[in-house]
Amino acid sequence: MAPLIALISSFLLFRIIGLLGLSYFDNWHTALQGAVAIMFLLTASAHWGKRRVDLIRMVPPAFPKKEWIVTVTGCLEIAGAIAICLPPFSLAAAIGLTLMLVAMFPANIYAAHEKLTIGGRPVPNLPFRALLQLIFIAAILLTSPLFGQ
Repeated sequence: MAPLIALISSFLLFRIIGLLGLSYFDNWHTALQGAVAIMFLLTASAHWGKRRVDLIRMVPPAFPKKEWIVTVTGCLEIAGAIAICLPPFSLAAAIGLTLMLVAMFPANIYAAHEKLTIGGRPVPNLPFRALLQLIFIAAILLTSPLFGQ
């Protein structure tokens, strides 16, 4: 839920700042790019923080080197967060981040099925998690040059 809150609140903040003429977030597209970047920087931080153990536990048993997977996906989230804000790379970043979310969805299925927790709280049930993924994917794709500027 924290990533959704980060996405929405940072988007609104960037739009307000942009409407006041105080930043380069002068349109919905750049504000959404910034919000997606904030969301992914937040989620990436969990890959090395207190929630790392929970993320490792979410990787389905069929996958080897779970720690490595969590580290790599965290690095990809950071790279995607930066690249989504850079016009020459934003389309590639949008595609890459979308594919990463799709590839990581089995971990969400596994976590929901096993009733795992993250940060001591139960992971969202699968229908809600699927809806969140669709919202995140839509936000990512809307940041691409196909939809803005």
